[in-house]
Amino acid sequence: MVKFPIPEPSALKHKVQLSLEEIILIFNDSFSFRYNIRLEGGANEPIYLPSNSDCKTNRLIFRNNYISSALHEVAHWCLAGDERREKIDYGYWYNSDGRSNIAQKKFEQVEVKPQALEWIFSVASNNTFHISIDNLDGDREPSWYFSKSISDQAHSWCTEPLPNRALLFVNALVCYTGINPFDSSLYQFCSDQ
Repeated sequence: MVKFPIPEPSALKHKVQLSLEEIILIFNDSFSFRYNIRLEGGANEPIYLPSNSDCKTNRLIFRNNYISSALHEVAHWCLAGDERREKIDYGYWYNSDGRSNIAQKKFEQVEVKPQALEWIFSVASNNTFHISIDNLDGDREPSWYFSKSISDQAHSWCTEPLPNRALLFVNALVCYTGINPFDSSLYQFCSDQ
């Protein structure tokens, strides 16, 4: 059995904030054998790379060693079905910064579940979550509807089952932090409206 270089869950006496290195170890320990996947950082842009003739391991690569990027990419992976996980970046389109209002609305529609799941992972690992509009050009803030949709989805997952891989990851994180991420009061949406 592989031992984590972090305390065994039973040795924790208080809630801890998991570091990026610990999150990577927990993910890889939870999924590498069964799903032939490795979580790694350091990319300029995040990407999922299925195994191929050059690399026999599926790779989930997050941006610049940011915890939020790691948890966000794990959320996408947990939501992707078998066929999607055979395609580079799950076969989805991506428009970088400078999206039109229409493209931004489309982005927000497909990002509700991944961001809600990232929020749950952030709580479970005792890290901070920030809604991302992933569009650095301009003075945009997350729309009221997008923010509320993410909050509503997180609330739903407090009482409805998470996707299987997501639940496995949450349970692995909780073993180390002792936090109950299914307390819906943790996912409050604050608004001026």
